[in-house]
Order: sequence, then structure tokens, then C-alpha cells
Amino acid sequence: MAVIATVSRQWGTGGFGQMILRTAMMLSVYSVHTAFATGVNKAALKEQALEMFRHAYWSYMNNAFPHDELMPLSCTGRIRGVTPSRGDVDDSLGNFSLTLVDSLDTLVVMGEFDEFERAAKLVVDNVRFDADVVVSVFETNIRMVGGLISGHLMARLLKNHDSSRLVWYDQQLLDMAVQVADRLLPAFNTTSGLPFPRINLRRGVVDYLRDQKDTCTACGGTMILEMAALSRLTGNPIYEQKATKAMDFLWQQRHRGSDLMGTVLNVHSGDWVRRDSGIGAGIDSYYEYCLKAYILLGDDMYLQRFN
Repeated sequence: MAVIATVSRQWGTGGFGQMILRTAMMLSVYSVHTAFATGVNKAALKEQALEMFRHAYWSYMNNAFPHDELMPLSCTGRIRGVTPSRGDVDDSLGNFSLTLVDSLDTLVVMGEFDEFERAAKLVVDNVRFDADVVVSVFETNIRMVGGLISGHLMARLLKNHDSSRLVWYDQQLLDMAVQVADRLLPAFNTTSGLPFPRINLRRGVVDYLRDQKDTCTACGGTMILEMAALSRLTGNPIYEQKATKAMDFLWQQRHRGSDLMGTVLNVHSGDWVRRDSGIGAGIDSYYEYCLKAYILLGDDMYLQRFN
């Protein structure tokens, strides 16, 4: 489950952790191909990938933490509501140390166990979710809920492997994932069950956010992995129920002849605003989550939908 929870956030998004893992995977593929063809030293490539990660991670920690992102030209942190807005791009930022949370699992993958323990404690001690800002439900789910869940699973794995590590840890990261998910739940209060695309972390779906009528297929269909994992880990079914309802509604709205989805639809009526289908932005992670939901949950229905 740790692997699926980790991998679930890696495709189709632009986060720091995603960039690092993509780079590492590309280097792995390159190393396998070239090791046979040219005798390239795979260990050297592995060390190069690790150094790339360390450079990016410590650049963030030394110059931007506890803010969400590092601005690479000024070497300062990007602060929602303070630094100049980039428009919708900033909807992933919630003044909740996004890059650090998004990097927890990668620290373990990279073998940086001491730093993972320190970073996990920093998250537990410093990260809060009550900023009066509007965030993307989709981005907050895959990067914050997903990051905290996979961080929790990695913490448990590491603690079980070495009893001298994380002696202070008692599922705090999982509890924080619940706190974030609970703040996202009001977004699902639509006629269809598809979530509104944006929500205020502190005040929920305030009046002007109720005017959001349209959402993309990816935004509605990229919730099931994190929400199902959270339900299974906590025993509270509400998260999986909400995400499953959204997935089922999307499937009901597919084109009856081709079985394909459109790209944008009305969150209340389910009417397609954009009927064109494809594999790019706005729809890509719907396919991803169908396949990974089958892998994680073992439900053939999701594999059928992917196929």
C-alpha cells in the first residue's frame, strides 16, 4: 500500500516530489538501457539521482521552509497572499509546507532515513491547515492528503524495521491527513457528488465558491486512491464513499457508443461542457486512478473502466 500511495501522486502534476521521482525513474530507465549497450556504471547514475534530489531538497529547506515552494531565482519562499499571485497555478498552495509534505516519502525511497525522521517531526510540529485561502481540491488531495498518508506508511514501515527510530511517532501524520480530508469533504456536497473544484481551507464552500458550476474529469476522478486508503486506515468509510460516488457518476456520464469521457462537465447536472476526449490535462489522471484503484483495492470494476 505504501508504494501505491506514493506512486498515486506522481503522474500528471507539477510538484517537487513528482519532478524528483520522474527524474529518478528516467535515470533508471536510461541506466538499464545503457548499462548493457555501453557499460555505464549504474551505481554512479544512482548516486547522481540522489545528489539531484539532495540539491533540490536542501535548496528548499535552507531557503524556503516553512513556506510551500522555493522561488528559484530569488531563493526565497513563495507565500500565498504575500508573494505575487500566479493565478490558478497558486491553487495548490495553502501555506502548509507543501513541498516538505510532498517529499516525505521520497526521503525514504532515497534512503535518507535520518532526514525523514527530522522532516516528519517538523511537519507534525509546524504544519497547520486553517489558512484563510482557496485551494484546489484535486491538488490538496493528491499532494497533502496523499503526502501525509504515504509519510505515515513510511514512518510505520521504518519504525517496524528499526525500533530505535521514530520512537515518538504515533500516527500523527495519519491524523493530519484526516484533518485535511475533513476540510475537503464539504466540496462533495453537490447534486452529482462530484466535488467542487475549489474550497476555502478555513471557511469551506463559501457563497461565491458555490457559483463554480464546472469541473474537469481529472478533478472529479482523482480522489479514490487517497480517500479509499484513508478510509481503510482509519475505519471511517465516509472518505471512500464520497470518492466512489464521484467515480460512479463520471462512469454513468460516459458516451454510450465509445465509452469515452469528455473533459469538462457540470458538477450538478453532469452535462458535458467539453465533450472532446483525450489523454492530456484535465482528464489524464482519471485513467491513472482507474488502473491504480484496481491495483490498490482489487476491484475489477476499475480495471474494466480503465480498459
